[in-house]
Amino acid sequence: MCEHDKHSIALTPEATPAGSRRRRIWDLTHECHCPVIGVCIPLTTLRRIVNKAMNGQAIAEDYEIHVGAIAECGRRNRLSEAIQQELEQRYARTIQEFRGAKTVEAVTRLWLAAIDKGDVAGAFWAALTHPRCDADLQDGLCRDMHMLQHQAGASVRIDIARYNALVEQNKLLTRELGRVQERHKRALAEKTREIEKQNTQLIQLRAESIGKDSSIHFLSCDIAALKAEIPELETRQRLQKKVEQMAERQTDMENQIRELKQKLAEASKATANIQEQAAEQSKQQPEEKVYPITLHLKQKTVLCVGGRSGNVPTYRDLIERIGGRFAHHDGGLEDNQSLLDASLAAADLVICQTGCISHTAYWRVKDFCKRTGKRCVFVENPSVSSLARGLEKFSEDEATSTEMISQ
Repeated sequence: MCEHDKHSIALTPEATPAGSRRRRIWDLTHECHCPVIGVCIPLTTLRRIVNKAMNGQAIAEDYEIHVGAIAECGRRNRLSEAIQQELEQRYARTIQEFRGAKTVEAVTRLWLAAIDKGDVAGAFWAALTHPRCDADLQDGLCRDMHMLQHQAGASVRIDIARYNALVEQNKLLTRELGRVQERHKRALAEKTREIEKQNTQLIQLRAESIGKDSSIHFLSCDIAALKAEIPELETRQRLQKKVEQMAERQTDMENQIRELKQKLAEASKATANIQEQAAEQSKQQPEEKVYPITLHLKQKTVLCVGGRSGNVPTYRDLIERIGGRFAHHDGGLEDNQSLLDASLAAADLVICQTGCISHTAYWRVKDFCKRTGKRCVFVENPSVSSLARGLEKFSEDEATSTEMISQ
């Protein structure tokens, strides 16, 4: 605020708002002219308006121009009309926004919103000249603007301190930039030399490539001439290629034949060994007595877990002879143990050869039968007679169970 500011802000009778007509700058009190001229119009714009109104070039300082403009705005004249026109054009959009305010409270809300946004110049002019701006609102506007100017001054001092710090930082960065540019210049010169060297090598390689292309062209011409002299050359080449392919195929077939012969010899040797071992086992083992079995399994599935692989056909013959369906699992020795649960679930009776079974399969069979209540006969000797005795035991247990149920 300048020295002409006063804190008596009562409106004159002529300045009391009436109707919907907005007030002009000469309608405002003298206390309003200073903040309007100082805040709403930039100094360069104010000097231009004064020069135009005076038809000349003002040589006064900024403060003198400011004070003179305030004095002239107290009445309607050429300068005040020019200032009025500049304010209306500069803040036309804000004025249009304030036209929607029909009460003092609405104008106050728009002014407070402008303070929150930090854009108060246009809002200050639009609020002061609004038809609903009374003495209290005008007083509040002037007081708010007075405090905002103080805050702006403090902000300017902070900005100056920041600017000085930025100037020092800029000097440091400028020196660092100079060093970076020098390094970049040296690197660029080195790269330029490297590029020139690469270009020289590229020219040499292109020359060599042109020479090779010429040689290839001459050789192609010579080959074409030779082909023309020997009409059957292509046919001979095709036959030669076919002969080479047949020779390669014959070599592959001979290799396969040798491999098959070797595998056949190994298989024959293994078969002879197996037959010898079977003959020795048959000599060592006494002839098993086949017990007569009176039961009939009635197409029940009997799962035999474990046992010797050589006895499996005999197991199958015994089970199928008494009307059952035979299933076998070696107990984890060769078959995948993950298939054991599926085989157990599909069986009606389980024969567990405890002498020829892994510990894991044994406990799995025992646990499964215990959980599901499925009949399971454990046989220690993997012989056919032991299997027959196990089936007889199953028959006796089943008969006992049936008799108990009937009683």
